[in-house]
Amino acid sequence: MINQNTCVLVTEALAMEPLAWLQSQCRVIESQPGSPGFDAAAHLASGIVVRTYTTVDETLLARLPLLKVVGRAGVGVDNIDLKACAKRGVIVVNTPDANTQAVVEYVTCLIGDALRPRVFLDRALTLEAWEQVRSATAAPRQMSELTLGIMGLGRIGRRIADVARAIGFRVIYNDLVEIPHSERAGATPVDAQHLFRESNVISIHIDGRPSNRHFVAGGLIGAMRDDGVLINTSRGMVLQSDALALFLAANASARAILDVHDPEPFTEHSPLLHLPNAFLAPHLASRTTTAMTNMSWVVKDVIAVIEGRSPSASVVLS
Repeated sequence: MINQNTCVLVTEALAMEPLAWLQSQCRVIESQPGSPGFDAAAHLASGIVVRTYTTVDETLLARLPLLKVVGRAGVGVDNIDLKACAKRGVIVVNTPDANTQAVVEYVTCLIGDALRPRVFLDRALTLEAWEQVRSATAAPRQMSELTLGIMGLGRIGRRIADVARAIGFRVIYNDLVEIPHSERAGATPVDAQHLFRESNVISIHIDGRPSNRHFVAGGLIGAMRDDGVLINTSRGMVLQSDALALFLAANASARAILDVHDPEPFTEHSPLLHLPNAFLAPHLASRTTTAMTNMSWVVKDVIAVIEGRSPSASVVLS
């Protein structure tokens, strides 16, 4: 246990058990940047724990003169200026595998929603009405007849490939780096244009590095099948919403299922908001109690850094 005079700022909600553990180790201030509580404690903080909606940049770092560590309770660190942290000697820690299972389950459910229509009855039907419902709800094709394209074959992408192949999909992928054959989960590498052209379902799993902004733009979106399904559970900024909206408006049989958005939450000005074939979810992929608890345990690495020990998962500036 470290001195209770040591201060850690927590800017977004953590799971109860990890938060209680952190409170047993140091003084914890739960407050967002710009609030009176944050402003009062900023000059004392040795650590800060953030989730998705707190931006750690040079401006924030300048307000935290004693800062040693930034804990990201999650995977992606695109809301953290790694160069600015490295310049200040601030270590960034995260939880790289904490939500993999949750996201894979969620994407699997979305694929099922898109490809296997279901209906539940609230009343008894005549035989004729029963047969009409069954005919109208029949899926045109099985998953074993379809191709799943994965953009980004990292931890989550590989698990999606494993699940999809077990179901029966043909799986192809595109990634910025060459992935050894043994780590491809049976998926076949293709270029991005080929992936969008050949896939019945596309699942995006690329990170939020600046060079990936609008990586999925008009050129790729326009190559989609006119009845294709596009799923994005990675980052909203990787997708060019205007181009997707134009494609969906012109192709009524195509669908987009988006769990992440840019900005987030999206506003009433979103070009996708009122399209009948755009399905917009409020960033739910990692929202299981288990995953949120796993991500919150980043607090152990925050304390490790403050105590001068090596963390289990630090983010290296590439």
